[in-house]
Amino acid sequence: MTHWPYPRWIAHRGAGKLAPENTLAAFELGATHGFRMFECDAKLSADGVVFLMHDATLERTTNGQGIGGEQSWQALSQLDAGSWHSRRYAGEPLPTLEALAGFCLAHGHHLNIEIKPTPGTEAATGEAVARLATRLWQGAKVPPLLTSFQPEALATAKAVAPLLPRGLLVDTLWHGWFEKALELDCVAVVANYALWDTVTVAQVHGAGLRCLSYTVNDLDAAQHLLTLGTDGIITDRVDLFSPA
Repeated sequence: MTHWPYPRWIAHRGAGKLAPENTLAAFELGATHGFRMFECDAKLSADGVVFLMHDATLERTTNGQGIGGEQSWQALSQLDAGSWHSRRYAGEPLPTLEALAGFCLAHGHHLNIEIKPTPGTEAATGEAVARLATRLWQGAKVPPLLTSFQPEALATAKAVAPLLPRGLLVDTLWHGWFEKALELDCVAVVANYALWDTVTVAQVHGAGLRCLSYTVNDLDAAQHLLTLGTDGIITDRVDLFSPA
């Protein structure tokens, strides 16, 4: 990817902690703070619908119980995904990836879709997200960036949609992480921000890949990453950092 089309600043799960994560209300709020790129988590329902949620289980961010990926979209769509955050967002539903795509495309926003499989569904989730993103962003000038901690999910995404850009997420520099990013034809490595230093940045940039960081919530960390020359910062603090 010789031209990098994405903004430097990326709002984590829509609006960080200011709204219930991975809901349309969060992305709308993030946009009001000036953000033009968002990160979201995408998983697969039992009947094959790609919806937004971080956790494998429903309890933390909805009024449901059990494993989200084992339930039908009809059941998931009835859940309250907002009351856990605050009364203001009571009744906010779980959105589908298709609904978020509609919002982003209508307003010219960019999206980092983290493929977040329910354990055991890595290949199926990677395939479903890649196929859906291909259809939804067909003809768009800037495609979504697909990322995952799961190499199997990215490998399947690559197989079914090789033209969609991919990024490998890493929380530690495990043995072979760099080689895996190259093997998957990634355009970026998205790392825990504490992992970046002059050596790792030079290694990734030297291979023609970009360096993105999560989750950066204080000024000193952000300034350090800017000084290192990294390319993207994912943050919860949409109220602290100005993407302009």
